[in-house]
Amino acid sequence: MEERDEPIGLRERKKQRTRQAISDAAISLFLQHGFDQVSVVDVAAAAEVSKPTLFKYFPTKEDLVVHRFADHETVAGTLVRERRSGVSPLAALHQHFVDGLARRDPITGLNDEQEVLDFHGLVYSTPSLLTRVVQYQSRAEDALAQALAEALDAGPADVTPRLLAGQVVAAQRILAAANWQRIVDGATADGSYPQAVADADHAFALLEWGLAGPSAARTA
Repeated sequence: MEERDEPIGLRERKKQRTRQAISDAAISLFLQHGFDQVSVVDVAAAAEVSKPTLFKYFPTKEDLVVHRFADHETVAGTLVRERRSGVSPLAALHQHFVDGLARRDPITGLNDEQEVLDFHGLVYSTPSLLTRVVQYQSRAEDALAQALAEALDAGPADVTPRLLAGQVVAAQRILAAANWQRIVDGATADGSYPQAVADADHAFALLEWGLAGPSAARTA
């Protein structure tokens, strides 16, 4: 059994390296020349793979860039399902976002490394990439809504999980955009950190208040 497991592991690592090399080549070309000025054929040539091979890893040209957002699609739902006993779904999501700020996770927008700033600039300045990001966020919202429905023991007609999931995803997107804009405007990640935490605390307090309000059917 061990002899069979090792080759599978090696093949998977090779696939991951190939995928990363294609994405790195694509982003480098897009940053140099612009997303619309670079073709998929150009990327394949730079990564030294065939066009069919490229599309095996990335279904669309946009995915060459925004696949990084896809890696976060199931994170929120998993956090809700695997949270510790006695911790509410919103508390778990809140803590995860604040922890991301502390480690300067690029997904929170609080990262002033030039490579990260260039990447975000590429995404925010390219309409087709923003459209693809929205699609990923929609799937993340679906996954979170399912996890919240389980956590809140919601019935099929209860819109609370869907509403709450949409609000969480929107809040995190707005917080990340605000953090990124501060840095673009000249602030540092370290200097922006206290305000970023305060903003996150405020956002999740509003979500908790809304869920616990008199019109809510149940609380988290």
